Amino acid sequence: MCVMVAETLLPSASPVRFVAEDGTPAGRHGAYAEPPESLLKEAYRLMVLGRRFDVQATALTKQGRLAVYPSSAGQEACQVAAALVLNEHDWLFPTYRDSVALVARGLKPGEVLTLLRGDAHCGYNPAETRVAPQCTPLATQTLHAAGLAHAMQRRGEDGVALALIGDGATSEGDFHEALNFAAVFKAPAVFFVQNNRYAISVPFEKQSAAAALAYKGIGYGMRSEQVDGNDAVAVLAVLGDAVKHAREGRGPVLVEAHTYRIDSHTNADDATRYREAGEVERWREADPLKRLETYLKGREALQENEIEQFKADAETFAQSVRDALNAEPELDPMSLFDHVYAEPTRQLEAQRAMVHAELEA
Repeated sequence: MCVMVAETLLPSASPVRFVAEDGTPAGRHGAYAEPPESLLKEAYRLMVLGRRFDVQATALTKQGRLAVYPSSAGQEACQVAAALVLNEHDWLFPTYRDSVALVARGLKPGEVLTLLRGDAHCGYNPAETRVAPQCTPLATQTLHAAGLAHAMQRRGEDGVALALIGDGATSEGDFHEALNFAAVFKAPAVFFVQNNRYAISVPFEKQSAAAALAYKGIGYGMRSEQVDGNDAVAVLAVLGDAVKHAREGRGPVLVEAHTYRIDSHTNADDATRYREAGEVERWREADPLKRLETYLKGREALQENEIEQFKADAETFAQSVRDALNAEPELDPMSLFDHVYAEPTRQLEAQRAMVHAELEA
């Protein structure tokens, strides 16, 4: 019996794939059902929007409007799919690199980029958006996701928590604690690892000796899967199934997406110091956006006029990003004290009074 249970937890021997690099159908998807064309088309639209957003945000760092921006170019299939598989009652736990996922979730660009601009710790209301603050420390949000998923479960809520993490985060203790807790309590959580091959400058082969990061879930008694992260069709199919599995009370799921970070770690990084140009070009050929476009056009599900309209809409959106970031922020120094304690302490009140007096002087 133990062997049979273990086999149900095992990921596919090779990453699940519906579409090859050239946009033609690939039959490596087992029992997974292909998502409907309407969902694939929406994914394509959001990927076009997300890529233009990413380019615009990168440019804003060079103009001094953002302090830093971690690009997710090349990871659009993962970013968009993570937003599309959730409903409005589910929770998303993003990292600093997941701005495109937040845009796909429907958050305003000015709010998404507030943290990276340095105006505040979070530019949106997590309770209203059901999106946790973008997490900079590696893997800490996995514990938050596991705990919130368990809380929803105890309240009888029909919700799922999806945590986005990078390959580097799987080496952190918080990641393993979160998986263990979620598996023990069968929390409705999905842990989505975007394995983009590098933890800043550390390549995957120097991070883990595992055949794939997906296998790390088995030791905790958690269903696991691996998917071609540049195949939007496959990512939507696998993630959608994982969310369904968690929502039905069958326990958490670990999904690893094999993808690639095309740009440097951030605008402050020089990736040429640790990556060869040829490697980057090989991954450019596996572009998730071009792959999905070719696939949909081949099925006559996407027309040239629609592509042009999506691009035009993305340009309009980019203008809204520029407008939001070019507007000077309205700063209130006294807001520093607003969310320290539910009930301010005497010391905090004294500090508030001191700052107020200095501002009034």
